[in-house]
Amino acid sequence: MSFPATLIDLAGFIALLLWGTHMVQTGVQRTFGPRLRSILGHALGDRFRAFVAGLGVTTLLQSSTATGLMVTGFAVGGLVDLVPALAVMLGANVGTTLIVQLLSFDISAVSPALILIGVLMFRRDSSTQTHDLGRVLIGLGLMLLALNQLLDLLRDFEDAPSLRLLLGAISTLPVLDVLLAAGLTWAAHSSVAVVLLVMSLAANGVVPPNAAFALVLGANLGTAINPLIEGPAGDGPAAKRVPLGNLLTRLIGIGIVLVAMQPIGRFMVTFQPDDARAVADFHTLFNIVTAVVFLPLLGPLARLLRRLLPDAPAAADPSRPLYLDPAAKEIPIIALGGAAREALRLADFLEAMLVGARDALAEGDRRLIAETRRRDDVLDRLNIAIKSYLTSIDPDELGPNDHRRLNEILAFAMNLEQAGDVVDRHLLPHASKGLKRGLDFPKERQAEMSELMNRLIANLRTAASLLMTEDPRAARLLADEKVAFREAESRATLQHFERLRGSRLPVAQASALYLDLLRDMKLINSHIVAAAAYPVLERSGELLASRVASGE
Repeated sequence: MSFPATLIDLAGFIALLLWGTHMVQTGVQRTFGPRLRSILGHALGDRFRAFVAGLGVTTLLQSSTATGLMVTGFAVGGLVDLVPALAVMLGANVGTTLIVQLLSFDISAVSPALILIGVLMFRRDSSTQTHDLGRVLIGLGLMLLALNQLLDLLRDFEDAPSLRLLLGAISTLPVLDVLLAAGLTWAAHSSVAVVLLVMSLAANGVVPPNAAFALVLGANLGTAINPLIEGPAGDGPAAKRVPLGNLLTRLIGIGIVLVAMQPIGRFMVTFQPDDARAVADFHTLFNIVTAVVFLPLLGPLARLLRRLLPDAPAAADPSRPLYLDPAAKEIPIIALGGAAREALRLADFLEAMLVGARDALAEGDRRLIAETRRRDDVLDRLNIAIKSYLTSIDPDELGPNDHRRLNEILAFAMNLEQAGDVVDRHLLPHASKGLKRGLDFPKERQAEMSELMNRLIANLRTAASLLMTEDPRAARLLADEKVAFREAESRATLQHFERLRGSRLPVAQASALYLDLLRDMKLINSHIVAAAAYPVLERSGELLASRVASGE
């Protein structure tokens, strides 16, 4: 067989090994993932129970990275202390060695049976759990098949002079072995696959035992690097404490073993003459000894990690009320003043949404659309907080004017929140639809939309000032704005029907979308007017006349 063909075979068998490992991991996660997460969460009371839980969960998942992500989420959320979280990772490191122990025995004969049973289970549609367990069996079968093929391939080339020369040069530099295996593990995202590959090399005498042990150390290092580099970046330094602690324990253990590699290597070869089994046993013993050494030292390690990665300053939650003082409810006039100030924050956030929507329509920016839609959550939470605060005020303490003012603030908050919902659920989805379909508006249409969005922003500012001044003149001006939006919609409707006559489909679609956007703007304006203008006009006796003038 030619050298290029051999390389292709080698790469193919390694890929098959990686895919089999991936199928086992994903199958177990889909079958038992939520229950394993629950078990892990309940076992984090102390370091010893956490160690056992990490070992058990990772033995099933066959992914210390998945276990690490779970426990990091618990730690970042404040649900578990750092010491038990680090203990879970020590257990997880031991758990990943157990499948290597199983596969170190010659059980390749069962590979076809596992794949056959797995396929039969996988093709069953009646049970999702049976489907996922079939995936696990297929993965195990593929792993055994790939290992057997690797052994056969390497056996044919174990005496090749070039391979012997290359691996002989590497074998004399344990640090290089560690770095090489760490890079492979990081790229493959699987220490199990790399250790199994090293076992294949050792079983055929391609690498001597000490070099194989150094490669195993590199696999342990590589699997600790992955969560640190690729873990969640949005939770601040605290999200890096668990993976960094796991990496530090690995680095210290690897450093000690490298210094004492010669006596350790002689002991392992004497203890287990079979080179492949010796590699599996070394992998397990390294992680067990590391866990035994570091379990009592997790307290100092956790303190060091907190110093290296202190908590980031808490970001201000924009949805947290600033002016709703519980003590002020004893004095209604002060409580209502605080609620009115909080309602003005609603106007600020709605204005930010309208500005974002205007810019997104003008620029066709999907990212800006997504950012703007997230602001609606702030509006919803602030509105709930204002309503809860106002309805908790003792009504017996309120005079007639206080009752009127309370209802005005409630109406203002409710209408602004509903205007935000229209932006989130109608206006921005319509804008997204236009981007997905590649619909372009003529320049005059774009200019008209920008002008109407600017009028909405101006009307919102008028409504915010009306909440404080209650000036009937400003209320009349704001109510008259409904006429402008109704006229814009009427013009667009007539033009839309004209475009339908003989127009190409994209033009008609763009015209229909423009009409939808105008209706959304009209509805937003209606909520803005109802938020502040109508309560003032109602009190001055002008509400009916205003509604007749605006065509309601």
